Amino acid sequence: MGLPEKQYISAEQYLETERIALEKHEYYQGEIFAMSGASFRHNQIFKNTYIKLGMKLAGKPCQPYGSDLRIHIPSNTLYTYPDISIICGKPEMTDTIKDTITNPSVIIEILSKSTYDYDKGQKFTLYRDIESLKEYILIDSISVRVEHYSKNEDGSWTLKDYRTIDDKVIIETIASDLLLSDIYADVFEGEPEA
Repeated sequence: MGLPEKQYISAEQYLETERIALEKHEYYQGEIFAMSGASFRHNQIFKNTYIKLGMKLAGKPCQPYGSDLRIHIPSNTLYTYPDISIICGKPEMTDTIKDTITNPSVIIEILSKSTYDYDKGQKFTLYRDIESLKEYILIDSISVRVEHYSKNEDGSWTLKDYRTIDDKVIIETIASDLLLSDIYADVFEGEPEA
């Protein structure tokens, strides 16, 4: 007995069903993938980071958006929902419904056990096809660690790795920074030490 045949759908079919779905799904090359829920730590990191970015960018041309904003990468077909996207300038929409953008300048993903390998590997490979993307930031929810990738003029990427609570991530695209002590505020409190 063989495996069931995969059912492929068009991007138009995906968007039609996604726009009325109760849960979020990624789309890639004709396949749909359910997105998992997030832990308390993940949500705390998101809240801390999103609030800090919102305060720092108030009234400026670059603005942060949460995980309900879908992005699309036309060159490789991916539709997905980054934890935080920063868009500089006017958002470029895919259609008149205006719920999917194509021009994030910075993407921030919060890593969990289930997304760790994907976010660092294949997803980052797909994100690199976004012409407007200048920085990719991965925040670990298991331990204090932030990986910050910056795009160089030749298209290569440089990694800076932060592992102490006193570190500061400089986000050049928005001429601002994020303190790890702010990102991880109240994230590990009340938990037993390992």
